Amino acid sequence: MNPYLIFTLAALVLASGWEILLEWLNLRCLSPTAPPQLADVHDPKSYRRSQEYARARGTWDMTAQAVTTLATLTFILAGGFPLVDGLARISDNEIVTGLAFFALLFAGSEILGLPFSIYRTFVLEARFGFNTTTVATFVLDRLKGYILAAAIGLPLLAAVLWFFSTQGPSAWLWCWAATTAFSLVLTYLAPTLIMPLFNTFTPLKDKELLRRLGDLARRTRFDVSGIYVMDGSRRSTKANAFFTGLGRSKRIALYDTLLSGHDAEEIEAILAHEIGHYRLGHITRGLLLSTLQTGILLFLMGQALSLRGLYEAFGMTSMPVHAGLVFFLLLYSPASLVLTPIFAYLSRRHEYAADTFAAAHLPSPEPLARALKKISGQSLANLTPHPWYVFFHYSHPPLGARIAALDDAAAARPR
Repeated sequence: MNPYLIFTLAALVLASGWEILLEWLNLRCLSPTAPPQLADVHDPKSYRRSQEYARARGTWDMTAQAVTTLATLTFILAGGFPLVDGLARISDNEIVTGLAFFALLFAGSEILGLPFSIYRTFVLEARFGFNTTTVATFVLDRLKGYILAAAIGLPLLAAVLWFFSTQGPSAWLWCWAATTAFSLVLTYLAPTLIMPLFNTFTPLKDKELLRRLGDLARRTRFDVSGIYVMDGSRRSTKANAFFTGLGRSKRIALYDTLLSGHDAEEIEAILAHEIGHYRLGHITRGLLLSTLQTGILLFLMGQALSLRGLYEAFGMTSMPVHAGLVFFLLLYSPASLVLTPIFAYLSRRHEYAADTFAAAHLPSPEPLARALKKISGQSLANLTPHPWYVFFHYSHPPLGARIAALDDAAAARPR
């Protein structure tokens, strides 16, 4: 059997098995009682509910992982790629063929994943009182996403296919330049052109809260184009806040569910945390790291496109660029087992740093701790995750660790 095929199949099975093992360990780690320092997050009934939610999500995620992996293996072994390549040949132009090839694979992936999305949204999330998404909103979100993917993604993909088809050894550099420019433009335009397609953003109108948050922005030397309220309640009861955009387009978005469930001190603390990410350079570092990762990926991709054995592994008799890109990504997929925990670790460090920044620019860290507990309680967060699951998947530290760090920050403040 072809060594590339053996490696790919083994990697898919091992990666899937590892993910299922992590989910199983996480469920085994559920405790009937909350950690003492987090006893005030839930009342007993709510805590039991959080455990039920963790079990339901974990069980469903294991099922989805197993089904998706089995479908992928079946598709590969049944000769799915040569079949799709044949269907995609609607033109003599290889770029058009490549776009059709990716469109067919995307459609197949969507058809496979749609039942899982429907169940998660309308059954699992609804069962625990989180879902507020209507069928109309769900359908419109999907349609808008498809149109946006076609309008933005297809031209970029066409450029990548053209570069790899015509530019020889330097193709990966051209692709890297194009994808980097595309990413920067998209990040800049997202707050004003793309995100409003899915949600409504209105300027914060509470004058007293706006004054308080404006004072915070001045204290932290943060120049923001605006503080907006996002209608997150259209899809979920969960609360959140985030920073988005670059340069003059940067803005803070607060979910309307956050405003309705938190007092002014807590909202100020949450905003201080978000400002911390910007002031500490986390946004810039994230962009640079993502750009570097993309460059390495494209360089390796360029080397792999000339490996005839890679194409033969998936039943191809020719070596079209569009197929080579997909085959390389399958071959590269085990790298995620190494890269995912690294990026998760860096993200957790950034969260700790943003918490510390917020605590230093507030009269007391207590409102931030209170806000974090409220958000965790309202979202039925798992308070006792398994350390391995945290290491591989948590972009934010577990609540207990964040509260302990804030307590340390409070103790270290001059009296």
